[in-house]
Amino acid sequence: MLIRIPAVLTPEQVQACRHELERTEWLDGKATAGPLTKAVKNNMQLPASHPVGRRLSGMILEALNKNKLFIRAALPLKIVPPCFNRYAGGQAYGDHVDATVQHTWGTAERVRSDLSATLFLTSPDDYDGGELAILDEFGERTVKLPAGDLVLYPATSVHHVTPVTRGVRLAAFFWMQSMVREDAKRSLLFELGTVLQQFEQAVPEHAGIVRLTGVYFNLFRMWTDT
Repeated sequence: MLIRIPAVLTPEQVQACRHELERTEWLDGKATAGPLTKAVKNNMQLPASHPVGRRLSGMILEALNKNKLFIRAALPLKIVPPCFNRYAGGQAYGDHVDATVQHTWGTAERVRSDLSATLFLTSPDDYDGGELAILDEFGERTVKLPAGDLVLYPATSVHHVTPVTRGVRLAAFFWMQSMVREDAKRSLLFELGTVLQQFEQAVPEHAGIVRLTGVYFNLFRMWTDT
């Protein structure tokens, strides 16, 4: 399931990210590509060890930890700190599937990639192309969000980034291991939690809220993988 998380970063935070990234020296993204993706990856990337990237990554992680919609949708157990990429001048990233296990830079920690995330840092009006295209059971769906918005999608999905033919596309990308491994179960919990929240707001004194909350907790308990 694709889930949009709006306004993860404030406009001021987006501007701070762009100000830092536009002054940073980028490296060829192929340096982090595996054997199967090297031929289709054509972008620029900030090394995970770069001090600017690590500082901005910390800011994004702090914002995510405060975002209730993100927590409810991802049910994150472990998050690989965000990295940053840049597309311009026709650069693109062809069809690929993200690696099953990701590594956290500077540590021995390994993270199973249940979910992938892209946080857009450039306004859609500032560049042409650069859509994130994700293939699922409904076919290909394209995503191009306002700066500061994030999209979550299953890391098992085949996806690509279309060529950027005008302007520059800046984004943060990362992966996470969820407490609920299977996308279908995680999606059901998200839908149930959303309805429960609406129920609580509409009829806060209704006796059924306790029972419905119990259903959510018990399904979560049954499916959690920690």
